[in-house]
Amino acid sequence: MTPDMDAKVLVISVAAEMAGMHPQTLRQYDRLGLVQPDRTPGGGRRYSPRDVLQLQEIQRLSQDEGVNLAGIKRIMDLENKVRSMHQRLAEASEELRESQDELAQLRAVAGPFARRSRETALVLWRGEDR
Repeated sequence: MTPDMDAKVLVISVAAEMAGMHPQTLRQYDRLGLVQPDRTPGGGRRYSPRDVLQLQEIQRLSQDEGVNLAGIKRIMDLENKVRSMHQRLAEASEELRESQDELAQLRAVAGPFARRSRETALVLWRGEDR
């Protein structure tokens, strides 16, 4: 069984240890909106394994790349926007595929009654000659 990467089950001390940070740093990142833990009814923070990976990336950007916290927030916001756009594109592609399948089915049903070209024939009927 694979663990759910989005399950918010880690208490702050465990998440901090896994991320290699002090719990107070996690609290600061929460206040700045860099990470969004869930809250228990008593107000305790709960982190997911994905949050821990995000905290490690924040630490890498800060320490190794020298990016300040405002820059990290901007980077993360842009990454989230790109992920959202990829999701929307995937959904639109699926809709297009379904529409193409439906069109193919309609064409198959229309069979010999379907117009094969855009030419239009005009037929005049005059009835009986008088």
